[in-house]
Amino acid sequence: MKTKILTLMTACMLGLSFSSSAAIMKDSKKEKAEVTFLVSMTCEKCQKRIENNLSFEKGVTGLDVDLPKKTVTIEYRKDKTSPDKLKAAIKKLGYTATPFHVQKEGKQKAE
Repeated sequence: MKTKILTLMTACMLGLSFSSSAAIMKDSKKEKAEVTFLVSMTCEKCQKRIENNLSFEKGVTGLDVDLPKKTVTIEYRKDKTSPDKLKAAIKKLGYTATPFHVQKEGKQKAE
């Protein structure tokens, strides 16, 4: 009887440890990143077109399209997409996209 209880307890403990490690792995896959592009948009229609299409790209969790600065900042899940795929999605809409980085001094720089 003691052997059965001990075996059952061991199985429960192993099951709990596997489920907790699976939850940790699942959360690490949802790691988010952000990328900014300098985009060749010229009007509000361009802005709306980019907003409406990129928001439905796989892995996109946030989007900020700034027409005066001509920048598109995209928050995305690393396990679902990449900056190259997002750049290709912008190009597919008919716009040029150049990676854009903010320097430490607060100045902005296009690559």
